[in-house]
Amino acid sequence: PRTDAGVRTMISDDVVWLAHATARYIEVTGDAGILKEQLPFIDGQQLGEGEHDAFFTPEITKNTAPLYDHCARALDLAIKRSSPAGLPLILGGDWNDGMNRVGEGGKGESVWLGWFLLKTLNDFAPVAKGQGDTKRAQAWTKHADVLKRALESTAWDGQWYRRGSFDDGTPLGSHSSDECKIDSIAQSWSVLSGEGDPARSTTAMEQATNMLVDDDLKIVKLFTPPFSKSEHDPGYIKSYPPGVRENGGQYTHAATWFVIALAEMGRTDEAYRCFSMLNPVNHASDEKAAEHYRVEPYVVAADIYSGGGKGGRGGWTWYTGSAGWLYRAAVEGILGIERRGKEITFRPRLPGHWDGYAATLKMLDGEIKVRVIRDKKTKSISLEVDGAKKKTASFEPKAGDKTEVVVRIPA
Repeated sequence: PRTDAGVRTMISDDVVWLAHATARYIEVTGDAGILKEQLPFIDGQQLGEGEHDAFFTPEITKNTAPLYDHCARALDLAIKRSSPAGLPLILGGDWNDGMNRVGEGGKGESVWLGWFLLKTLNDFAPVAKGQGDTKRAQAWTKHADVLKRALESTAWDGQWYRRGSFDDGTPLGSHSSDECKIDSIAQSWSVLSGEGDPARSTTAMEQATNMLVDDDLKIVKLFTPPFSKSEHDPGYIKSYPPGVRENGGQYTHAATWFVIALAEMGRTDEAYRCFSMLNPVNHASDEKAAEHYRVEPYVVAADIYSGGGKGGRGGWTWYTGSAGWLYRAAVEGILGIERRGKEITFRPRLPGHWDGYAATLKMLDGEIKVRVIRDKKTKSISLEVDGAKKKTASFEPKAGDKTEVVVRIPA
């Protein structure tokens, strides 16, 4: 702490997140001016051959570049790190950094990263075009087409998408795998990317729901079965006991993606059921449940165990980024309230037993009172703002105003 020291790694997804977050920021706020913000680089020693990470204090460069350039350079590197088949290399691990030996030889692939990169390229190519960088926009769009074909032609396992492959080509997250047969994030991101074959994504999410959602423990597992005795060494993830943290327990970050994917598919009852499992307060409904859960029921736990006699016990709390994603799963995924620039859009995806809901939005120094109502006469989402019907399910609030919005959805 306070030293500015950090770790240089070969984690493969790091170079995609900056563009992903920036594109999301622009979509929500409408503030493309952030792309011109001048930012320095950090400079430090390169990793040597066979070296997977190095801890040191980097130097801050005097030269700067716009945020757009930082994003673009990172995406260019992500594309460069592709296998001959067109899928991203997993290298020293991806989102699941515990899989740090799957591709340490430089040949293993990540299907999840394929979906994530595909989504980001599609989101950021228009940004590049808006910045006058047509060469990159065209290159990224072209690579996105190649990547999509690679995902559908090499990653489909018959009933779900594989998680990736080891350096020797052995599939990871396949029906032929003894351990880690199915991994949730390769399925959920086939939906969240907006690019997975709809029929395949539906089948994959159904299989993931059947195999990963545990009604007894009230958890959504990351994958199953856990690593324990497999011949291939996936990395330090295997050092966790089976069912603990990333090794086959619930890793809440991934589980929130699963909820959002279910909601986007229109599987509203399943989405709400899984969301209720992630809601920490539901793990402490009485003294017995609270004693079993063992961690605070008012903050999101990063992980919940699934085995070893400790199934359903909470893991680490207070530090997880999954709290923000759980908020998005609730507000955007289920309640269907989204901001797009200056407009608020409503796309409720409510469970069947809800008749509607009421909410208050405080923004732009004003207040928006929202009522969502199921209406047998309504065939599609309709919107009334202060009694006036709108042609779309969006409206632009005025700063400082108090507004009443009624959203009618099909019964």
